[in-house]
Amino acid sequence: MSGVKLERIVKTYGDVEVVHGINLEVDEKEFVVLVGPSGCGKSTTLRMIAGLEEISTGKLTIDGAVVNRVAPKDRDVAMVFQNYALYPHLNVAENIAFGLRIRKEPKENIKKIVDEVAQTLGLTPYLERRPADLSGGQRQRVAMGRAIVRRPKVFLFDEPLSNLDAKLRTQMRAEIKRLHKRLGVTSIYVTHDQVEAMTLADRIVVMQDGNIEQIGTPMDLFLNPANAFVAGFLGSPPMNQIRATLATGASGPVAQIGNQQLPLPTLPALADANGQEIIVGVRPEFADIAVADTPDQIHINLDLVETLGSEALLHASLGDDSFVLRTGTLGKMEMLDNVTGFTIKPELIKIFDGTTGVAVAGQVQRA
Repeated sequence: MSGVKLERIVKTYGDVEVVHGINLEVDEKEFVVLVGPSGCGKSTTLRMIAGLEEISTGKLTIDGAVVNRVAPKDRDVAMVFQNYALYPHLNVAENIAFGLRIRKEPKENIKKIVDEVAQTLGLTPYLERRPADLSGGQRQRVAMGRAIVRRPKVFLFDEPLSNLDAKLRTQMRAEIKRLHKRLGVTSIYVTHDQVEAMTLADRIVVMQDGNIEQIGTPMDLFLNPANAFVAGFLGSPPMNQIRATLATGASGPVAQIGNQQLPLPTLPALADANGQEIIVGVRPEFADIAVADTPDQIHINLDLVETLGSEALLHASLGDDSFVLRTGTLGKMEMLDNVTGFTIKPELIKIFDGTTGVAVAGQVQRA
């Protein structure tokens, strides 16, 4: 079983601990994405799996074998880097075949494998070209091809698309997803781009300051973030987070936001907690826009309408906090200028503790 298991992994540089005893198990054939802001420890974790960084304490297992002291070349992993790392004096075929030549594979085997990989990645017309004659997306495919020919137990991707423009990133995301589906190799992918994480991953690992904040499927994390950090990191735009005070309304708990009351789901954890500071989480997609005659709306002050074609983002303020709504346009942009507030079903609201940021227990959101 070519899975990867991290047990209490710690990384220190001198007296500074940058990864704090993380635990993670990646199943065979699974595509796991490590995501988080710069400096959260995701690339360091990936490099420890690859053997490019020494593990300070803890145990790393690949395919059932402990590999803490195993050299990178003997771990049977293949890594795709951010900067492609192609040999400029070699053509595409030679770059892809380089690892096979080092292993002294027979020439006929090398040609057969290179041709198969080139066909898979759409590189057959470019086999005689050198890297300088390729686009960024083509270079990245060559780097992936060089990793694929090794037929490793585990693929490691270190922000491979960050040097590409937006259109190429979208195309390459789709290619990587198709490639993983075709090859079925265990893959660990590092990115700071939450859109890449949401679209590529079987499971996402959200990291912050060397710790794992939450692990789950993309929709698990989108609908039920464990804390305010995860809620604010995943989603485009991210979840609105409004500071409020818990109170009791006519029909149950409410969030007191200035002089407005937003109905909340009835949860045992909210009982007898009046006066507690909370953070109200509202996904921009889940709120319905309201105009002047809409009853029971929460009023906002509209600042800007950002048009995106078939949909628009409404940037507003609610109390002292910014607030964003996502809505379809249906070609009726003039209506958006008259938005005065929003309504939302209580069960679609996420509630976090105002001090710790931890999600209040008992919530299961349904889109």
